[in-house]
Amino acid sequence: MVLGLVAASGALNAGAAEGPNPAFKPTAQTKFVPAGTKLALLWLEGEFTEGPAPAADGTLLFSDIGNRIMRYDPASKKVSVYRAPSGKANGLMFDPQGRLVACEGAGPGGERRITITGPNGKVRTLADAYEGQRFNSPNDLAINAAGDVYFTDPRYVGGEPRDLDFEAVFLVKADGKVSIATREVEKPNGILVAPDQKTVYVADHNSDPLGAHTLLAFDLAPDGSLVGKRLLFDFGPRKRGIDGMTMDRDGNIYATAGSGSEAGIYVFSPAGEPLAFLSTPGDPTNCVFGVGEQASTLYVTAAAPKESKTPAKYGLYSCELPTSGYHVFPQK
Repeated sequence: MVLGLVAASGALNAGAAEGPNPAFKPTAQTKFVPAGTKLALLWLEGEFTEGPAPAADGTLLFSDIGNRIMRYDPASKKVSVYRAPSGKANGLMFDPQGRLVACEGAGPGGERRITITGPNGKVRTLADAYEGQRFNSPNDLAINAAGDVYFTDPRYVGGEPRDLDFEAVFLVKADGKVSIATREVEKPNGILVAPDQKTVYVADHNSDPLGAHTLLAFDLAPDGSLVGKRLLFDFGPRKRGIDGMTMDRDGNIYATAGSGSEAGIYVFSPAGEPLAFLSTPGDPTNCVFGVGEQASTLYVTAAAPKESKTPAKYGLYSCELPTSGYHVFPQK
């Protein structure tokens, strides 16, 4: 989550790649975002939408921060409350066993922990501290094929006293053991584990305008730590860098970033090569591909269009793309 609200238009033609960060020069625009691609509004009643995650049955969960998790049913086109309160849930993802794993953040109602929701709906804490010190504000997560959870722990909002004097990427094993994956970041946000399980991508997004706004890659060491830090792309100073990210079946990265005319989905190759750009109506916060019949549907959480007559809100959008996403859980 990175706060900010600047919008462009409602449903739009996203194939022309107009307005990306000047440093981002797409090399395969129409292959990834064909001309005529439309971004459709599905729901616009959120306080701050984030963390979209498809379930094995094809439905989509997403956070409304606020303090609730919502559920979108593609069959009925209806949105309902899945869980409230949510502990200020932000990043969501289903693990290889099909259980919902959530990053619960800071601020009023925030639990500052990682939770697992079982098939019976019961919520349990997987981890809430490192060496007895409470997390800052778990933000986003990625899960590898073994079920290990990597999560980012910045502090953007929330006035609670901090136990930790640093912001890092943590690793939580299935048994709840917590370790530091890396501290070689300024303010980590979005995170992905590559399909080959050898690389982890991290969005370093400092809220300081002159801080890091970069896409990083790390090698995954045998002990689970992240090593061999590499800079893949730098959005530059005074830019809104990457918030949430997702990955397609070939390991390409779809990253939400930018404000105003630069707001959109930035598509990178695994090596960080700019591939394509998809404009979004307002500042995007996260994105994910669906599963099953929605495997080629890209869901996007983003701010309301600037022209919206309703009070400034966040919503859920979607479009069809010529690929499908990578997921670690079994699909029906």
